[in-house]
Amino acid sequence: MTSPEVWRQYARYNTLANGRLYDACATLDDAARQRDVGAFFGSLHGTLNHLLLGDRIWMARFEGNSHPSTGLDAILYDDFAALRAAREAMDGRIEAFFAAPPEGFWNQPIRYLNNEGRAFEDPPQLLVPHFFNHQTHHRGQAHGLLSLLSLGRRTPVLDLHRVLKPDPC
Repeated sequence: MTSPEVWRQYARYNTLANGRLYDACATLDDAARQRDVGAFFGSLHGTLNHLLLGDRIWMARFEGNSHPSTGLDAILYDDFAALRAAREAMDGRIEAFFAAPPEGFWNQPIRYLNNEGRAFEDPPQLLVPHFFNHQTHHRGQAHGLLSLLSLGRRTPVLDLHRVLKPDPC
């Protein structure tokens, strides 16, 4: 479960899948991306912001820090280009972390306060899979919203095996 190569692979997949998703989102105008369509985080733009916020929170915890408490529906960036740049920087940070986790990372529980101020202590073997699962879950929501808003345009394939090993055809 703690094989370093597995988590490096997930970090790489995360970067590539986000790149494909953001490329597709860039084909929409701001009004479409920010339209409240009744999704859990309102809009496609809100969902992308939540995904970045979640990654910031978890990466701070993994790095031994904390992240200021905020609503999980916070809009970190109104501007799509700024959001994309922040996403790319975060993906680089995630890949760098999982390429060489700090000594002892897998052996110590992670202590943190959740967004409700409740204290938790969980092992990295539980939190790291949650971290990557959270990304996949909300990226899937964003993909669904993109499909809805694209009105018939093809959306990107985000299957792990097709992102990491693209079809040569």
